Amino acid sequence: MTVADPAAAASNGDYTANVYSGKQEHRDQVCAIIEKEGQIPMNLIDSEVEWFYDVLGLDDMYFMLETPAIVANHIVSLYGAQLSSINTPNPVNITFESRHSNGAIFIHNSVPGVSKTDGQHYEQMIDAEYLDTSVPQTAYRVESYRSRGKVSKRLDASLRTYFVNACDFVNPDPQGDAEHDINQVSDRTFLAKATPTVLGLYSSVIAKVLSRSGPVIVSNELPSGEHRLVIGFRQGSTQGYFAALSDLYHYYGLFSSRKYVEQFSNGVTIISLYLNLAKHAKRLVAGSSGSSSSVTSTNASPVMAPAKPGASIEDSITQIIKEASLLFCIPNTPFQKQFKTGELSVQETVYAFAGWIFAQHFLNRLGSEYATLVDILDPNDATDIEVLAKLKKRLRQETFTRELILDILLSHCELIKDLFAHFANTHYAAQSSTASAGLHVSLSMARLQDKTALTKDELLAKITRSTTNDHEATVMRALLDFNEHILKTNFFQTTKVALSFRMDAGFLPSIEYPNKPYGLFLVIGNEFRGFHVRFQDVARGGIRIVRSRNREAYSINQRTLFDENYSLASTQHRKNKDIPEGGSKGTILLNSDAQDKSFVAFEKYVDAMLDLLLTGQSPGIKDPLVDLLGRNEILFFGPDEGTAGYMDWASQHARKRGAAFWKAFTTGKSQELGGIPHDLYGMTTRSVHQYVLGIMRQLELDETQCTKLQTGGPDGDLGSNEIKISHDRTTAIVDGSGVLCDPQGIDRAELTRLAEARQMIQQFDLARLSPQGFRVLVDDYQVTLPDGTLVQDGLSFRNTFHLNKMAAADFFVPCGGRPESIDINNVAALFEEDGSTRFKYVVEGANLFFTQDARLRLEKAGVHLFKDASANKGGVTSSSLEVLAALSFTDSEFSRLMCRQEDGSLPLFYQEYVADVQTAIEANAAREFECLWNEAKRTLKPKSILSDDLSVAIVELRKSLESTNLWDNVALRRLVMCKALPARLLKELGVDTILERVPLNYLKAIFGAYLASHFVYEYGSNPGQFAFFEFMSQYHAQAMSSN
Repeated sequence: MTVADPAAAASNGDYTANVYSGKQEHRDQVCAIIEKEGQIPMNLIDSEVEWFYDVLGLDDMYFMLETPAIVANHIVSLYGAQLSSINTPNPVNITFESRHSNGAIFIHNSVPGVSKTDGQHYEQMIDAEYLDTSVPQTAYRVESYRSRGKVSKRLDASLRTYFVNACDFVNPDPQGDAEHDINQVSDRTFLAKATPTVLGLYSSVIAKVLSRSGPVIVSNELPSGEHRLVIGFRQGSTQGYFAALSDLYHYYGLFSSRKYVEQFSNGVTIISLYLNLAKHAKRLVAGSSGSSSSVTSTNASPVMAPAKPGASIEDSITQIIKEASLLFCIPNTPFQKQFKTGELSVQETVYAFAGWIFAQHFLNRLGSEYATLVDILDPNDATDIEVLAKLKKRLRQETFTRELILDILLSHCELIKDLFAHFANTHYAAQSSTASAGLHVSLSMARLQDKTALTKDELLAKITRSTTNDHEATVMRALLDFNEHILKTNFFQTTKVALSFRMDAGFLPSIEYPNKPYGLFLVIGNEFRGFHVRFQDVARGGIRIVRSRNREAYSINQRTLFDENYSLASTQHRKNKDIPEGGSKGTILLNSDAQDKSFVAFEKYVDAMLDLLLTGQSPGIKDPLVDLLGRNEILFFGPDEGTAGYMDWASQHARKRGAAFWKAFTTGKSQELGGIPHDLYGMTTRSVHQYVLGIMRQLELDETQCTKLQTGGPDGDLGSNEIKISHDRTTAIVDGSGVLCDPQGIDRAELTRLAEARQMIQQFDLARLSPQGFRVLVDDYQVTLPDGTLVQDGLSFRNTFHLNKMAAADFFVPCGGRPESIDINNVAALFEEDGSTRFKYVVEGANLFFTQDARLRLEKAGVHLFKDASANKGGVTSSSLEVLAALSFTDSEFSRLMCRQEDGSLPLFYQEYVADVQTAIEANAAREFECLWNEAKRTLKPKSILSDDLSVAIVELRKSLESTNLWDNVALRRLVMCKALPARLLKELGVDTILERVPLNYLKAIFGAYLASHFVYEYGSNPGQFAFFEFMSQYHAQAMSSN
C-alpha cells in the first residue's frame, strides 16, 4: 500500500509524498523473478535491482501500481539497453506502456528541459486519449514524475513516468453551492493526497475558472526552491494543452520534476507543474520506437532546446505565464517542429499560423488578367457571367492551396521572424509601458529588442531577395498585408481564449469585393476560425455556425468561408434598409475534428470579440490594447444557423465582462431576458409569406390549388412557420433528414403536427402518403420509388432534389439550405426540354439560396422571382425593435415590461409590443412587394436587379439624410419619430423620453431609415428631379400644423 508522508507535505505546502510500505517485499519478489529467468548474471542482480529501486529515484507510486513481473521485465530491458549502448554510438530509447480498463502507465527516457521531435509522444497520446475527452461523467487524472537519477552513465536522461487513472468523484453531479466545494467536486485519491494548502489554492483557482473565460494561471516558489505553476480551465475548452505546456517550458530552459492533472466534477481541470532550471541550455534528444515495451537505438538528429543563456528561472516563469494563454488558444500548429527545435518562438509560431489562415482566405488569386476579362465581358449577359463564375471558382481552388501556402511559410522561417517583429513592434503594448515605467524587460521584449524591426519597404525588399519565385513572394507579402491592416488585436493580451484581429478591409481587392466593408474581424481558435463583417458603424446580423459532414466538405467550406460571410453581410445590409442598423454577419467554421464543439467555439468567438470591444481594466488579466482604430465600437449579434440557443449566454457574458450595451448585445434571446423569439412568433415567415400572398393577389391565384416545393423542414424556424401559415398544396419538402414527396399534396394535418413539434420529416407518418408519395432519408441506400426510379444514395438524392424533375411545382419557397445551392452552373436543371421552367414563382426565404446570375436566368425565362434581400427581412425588423426597447427602457423597466415574470407570465406590454412588431414586418414587406411589382411592370427590369436598386437607393438616401439639417427641425423630428416608433412604446414612454434615452446616432438612423424607405417605396429607385421635394412637402405641412 501507499501511505502519505505528512512531514514532507507540510514543509512544502504540497501533495503528500507517495510512500510504499510494501516496497521491500516487492523488491524481493522482483529479484526472485530475475534470478529465475537468468537474463542478468547472478552476481549483478542485486546491484541492478538496488540501482533501480534506490538510485534511479522512481516515485513509489510506480512500485505500488506495477506487478513484480512487470518491474522485473523493465529492469532486464534497461540492463539490455546498457549493454547495447556499449556497441552503438546512437542514443538509446526506452519506452514502456501498460493500459488497463481505468487508465494506463507510460514510461520513457527524457532529457531534462528538452522536447522530443520524433518517436513516441506519450503526452500527446495522453492528451488525445484521456485529457481532451474528459468530462465530469468520465474524467482522468494524471500523476507524472521524473526519476531523480539517470538511466545510465552513457545516457544523460532520466525516466519519466505517467500514471493515468479514472476519477472517482465524491459528488459526481454537484449542484448549487456544491459546485464550489472542493471536498465534493474532487476525486477521492486527490483528496487523500492533497494538503490543506493545496486544497485552498485549488479552491481559489476553481472559483476564478467558474467566474470567467480563459485559463487561470498562478505561480509560487516552494520552500524546496521549485516553482509551482498552476493552470485552471474548463474541461473541453482546449486540446493538446498538457503536451504543449511541456514544449513551452522546455523552450525557456526549464524541466519539471513532477506534474499533476486534476479533474473536478464541476467541469474544471487544473494542471500543476513543478519547474526547475535545466542545467544545460542545449541537449541531445533521441527518438523512440513506440512499442509497448522496448529499448532501441536510433539515428535521430540532435534537437537543440533554445533556452536563453543567463535567463533566471523567475524570468522564465513570468514568460511562461504570459505565453501559456497563447498556447491555450492554439496548442498545436503546423509549425510545432520549428518551435521545438528553436527555429521559432511560441509567439512566432502562433503568428505564422494566424498568417497562414489569413493567406488562405485573402491571397488575391484572380490576378490582373481576371480583372481585364471582367472589363471586357458584359456583366448583364448570362453566358459571360457563367464564364467568369467558372473561371473564378477554378482560380481560387487551384492557384494557392493551403498546402502550398504552408510549404512556402515553412521554408521561410527567417522571414516569419522578421514579419513577426514588424507585427509586434506595433501591437506589443508592453514596449511603451515597460520603458516609461522603468520596469524589468520581459524575455519577449528582450527578443524583440534583439531583432530589429524592419520597415514595410525593407521587408518588401527582403522578401524579394529571399524568395525564389512569384508564388513564394506573393505568400510572404500576404503576411505583410496582414500586418499592415491590423487595427487592434488581443494577441498579446495576458488571458484570452481565442485570437481576434480587427482589420481594416482596405486589402480586399475591389474586383472581388466591390463594396468595401466598414469593419472586418478575424477570429482564430483551437476549434474554429471565424469572421465578422459589417457595412456600417451601427450594424446588425446573425452569427452562423458552419459545420462539415466530412473532410471534403470542410475543405470546400474553408475555401468559401469568407466569401459566404461577405455575401451574407452584404445581403443583410440590403435587407436592413427599413431599419436603423446596417448589415453584418458572423461565421464560425468548426474544424473538421471539432464538429461537436459548436458552443465552445461560439463562447470563444464572442469572448475574443469582446476583448477588442472593451477597454482592458484588469492588470494581468485584461490589459489595454494598442488601438489604431481610435474609437469605441459596438457590435450587435443575432441568432443564425446553429446559434439560436446561445444568445442568452452571450448577453449575460457581455454583462459579466462589464459591457454597458449588454441588453442590446444580442437579439433572439429567451423571453426571460426580454427577447422576442423569431420562431415562436413567425417573424421571418411573416415577411416571406407576404410575397407569396402578393403574387397570388396580383395574379388572382387560389392558394389552396397552388403546389409548392419547400426546402427547410418542419423542424426549422422558417420552415415550420411557413407550414403553419400557408394553405397551399405542398408536394415536396427537403430538410436535414431527407426528402418527403407526394404529387397529390402532402397531408396538411400531419405536416402541421410536425411543425408544431419542430420535428424533421423522418418523423412523418408514412400511412398519410398517397400511393405516389415517398420519403427518402439521407442514410438510405438502394431505394425504389413508386414510379420505379432507383435512388442509389439518400444523401446525394437529398442534396440535389431541388434540381430533380420530381420537384416541379407552381411555387418554390426555399426556407433552408446552403448558400449558392442554385448557381449558373446548375440552373439549367430547372428547365424542361421545351424551355419552360419547373417553377413559375420563387420567393427566396433562405439567404443566398440562388446566385444573382441564376436568378436573372430564371427571370428571363418568365419566372416571378423575389430575392432574399427583399423577402427575408422580417427577422431583422423584429431584432431592431427588440434593441429599441432595450435602449429605451431602464434596467428595472426592461425587467418589468419586457421579461417573463417569476410566475411564468408575459407582461401585457410585451404581448402588445410583439403585435406592433408583427404589424410593422407585414407592412414593410407589403410596401416593398408593391413597389417591386409596379417597378418591374413599368421598367421591364428583372426584380432581382430592382431589389438591389431599391436597397442601394434607400441606403444611400438614408446616409445622405443623416448629414442634412432635417433632424434639426424639431417639429419635423417629432412628427417623423412618432410615425417611425412603435405605437405601444410611444404610449408607454412618450416621444420625449425616448429621444432623451436612446443614443443620438441611433435616433438619427431611425429618422433617416423611415424617410428613405417610405420615399423609395412610393417613388421608386429612380425618381424624378423634384420627387423628394414633393415627398417632404407633405411632412413639412403636417409638422407645421401640429405646432
